[in-house]
Amino acid sequence: MSTAGAVREQVWDDLMGKQACAYPLPPHGHCPNFTHAKKAAAQLLAHPDLTARHILIIGPERALLPLRQQALKAGKTLYVPHQKKGGWYWRVTDPRGARLSTLPEHGEPTLTPEGAQAAVLACVAVDTRGARLGKGFGWGARGLPLNLPEYTLAHPLMLREALPCPADSHVQLIGLPDRVLTCPP
Repeated sequence: MSTAGAVREQVWDDLMGKQACAYPLPPHGHCPNFTHAKKAAAQLLAHPDLTARHILIIGPERALLPLRQQALKAGKTLYVPHQKKGGWYWRVTDPRGARLSTLPEHGEPTLTPEGAQAAVLACVAVDTRGARLGKGFGWGARGLPLNLPEYTLAHPLMLREALPCPADSHVQLIGLPDRVLTCPP
């Protein structure tokens, strides 16, 4: 069995080696902002399980920015975890609030993600069974005590047949640039 740290390092190195990541660089220490994240976001957002949900928690990571933008344009209400106040969220309905820098102007701080129906968490690696590995710290690593379905976005280089280490959480859907992978419960 490999360690979570070794899996993360391998994914980060793979993404850098194949030039499959964007700002912030290097991806090490982050849930990477991978190339074609916009396509993966569109794939996930078009999935029937997501089209049926109108209130989502979507992480603040850069790789999830296209998903926040597209979801807000589609009329969804988002809760984005607050970067500076642990346990707080920004409630956002205005597409101008998709970027973290615009949340204070276009979002409303709240302690409870009222009515949230699902959460989309960024990842460093994920396997075909839905085992998700984050960056190892932050709000996603602490887990969501909300008992909501979880989804993620990934580049094919982040997808593994099976994680050789314990996962941070389990996702039901993985948005990839060319398809959505449904994971077993």
